[in-house]
Amino acid sequence: MSEPVRFAVIGVEHGHALGLTSGLLAAGAECVGFHSRPDEGDGAVVRNFAATFPDVPAVDDARRLLDDPSIALVVTADVPDRRAAVAVAAMHSGKDVLAAKPGCVSLPELAAIRQAVADTGRFWSVSFSERFHVKAVVRASQLVAEGRIGQVVQTVGLGPHRLDAHTRPDWFFDPRRGGGILTDIAAHQVDQFLHFTGSTQVEIGASTVANHANPDRPSFADFGELLLRGDRGHGYARVDWYTPGGLPVWGDGRLTVLGTGGYLEIRKNLDLGGAPGGDHLFVVDGDHVERIDCSDVDLPFYPDLLRDVAERTERAMTQAHAFLTTELAIQADLQATHAGTLTGYLA
Repeated sequence: MSEPVRFAVIGVEHGHALGLTSGLLAAGAECVGFHSRPDEGDGAVVRNFAATFPDVPAVDDARRLLDDPSIALVVTADVPDRRAAVAVAAMHSGKDVLAAKPGCVSLPELAAIRQAVADTGRFWSVSFSERFHVKAVVRASQLVAEGRIGQVVQTVGLGPHRLDAHTRPDWFFDPRRGGGILTDIAAHQVDQFLHFTGSTQVEIGASTVANHANPDRPSFADFGELLLRGDRGHGYARVDWYTPGGLPVWGDGRLTVLGTGGYLEIRKNLDLGGAPGGDHLFVVDGDHVERIDCSDVDLPFYPDLLRDVAERTERAMTQAHAFLTTELAIQADLQATHAGTLTGYLA
């Protein structure tokens, strides 16, 4: 690419805005401005964004960014129930879109995004950071592609998170705004299931959401699980907001990929066995057990995304994958069995 891809950020109400912007800048893109909404939360995330990227100007009207023909890509980490509207407006303004996860929170929003993609020829991508930002998962993908564990049969993904309720804005606890727990968190595990099994036809075998620890917020689910049956494999996911204060990271995220000739286990953020750091990858095959150092693994998502913008390719993520991942996560929430003190969920 002779000239850097120019992008703008519309909506920095979630901290994911910092990771998306950092990834694009590191890949060689140029951020020309950001727009935030003054009516959500206490503005802490916005202030952090401005301090982290002091050379990126704040723009008071998003329309100025949408109407700028030099901007090729719009990034959004707006309140989740507003991300679809940003994406649709951006695509109709001739821009591709990279949304923080969840890319949208309802099936009607997803339908509007699908229609905008069809009408404009632009693409809508979602940053599933638990795959794209984790070196051990990237290395695991390479090993699977090499046939190290045979044919993939199942993925088991665990996504615990720390709640820190006092730091969360009001919209976070409203599943109609922030998305249900499966839409919000388990989209990561659905993404990994589709990626590693290669499934394109999937049914949700079962899903459950519950409130066990937050009775003062009865419409907020703090636990979720789902079972997936695909045409090329099986999947199970468990997500929660129960990470205890004694853990030194926000969550002990794990992924197991089972194959016909072995299995991989990824401990994304820490090793409870005592090894320092994150990105712990273990491989068990027909010959031995191996722990693989992933420190030198390159993360290809953002460079690939910029090439997709410039060359109209699908290296970073296919459009079909973004749609199917999001649809499955939302549908799992909608059909889930409710447990615990959960009431009024997605009502």
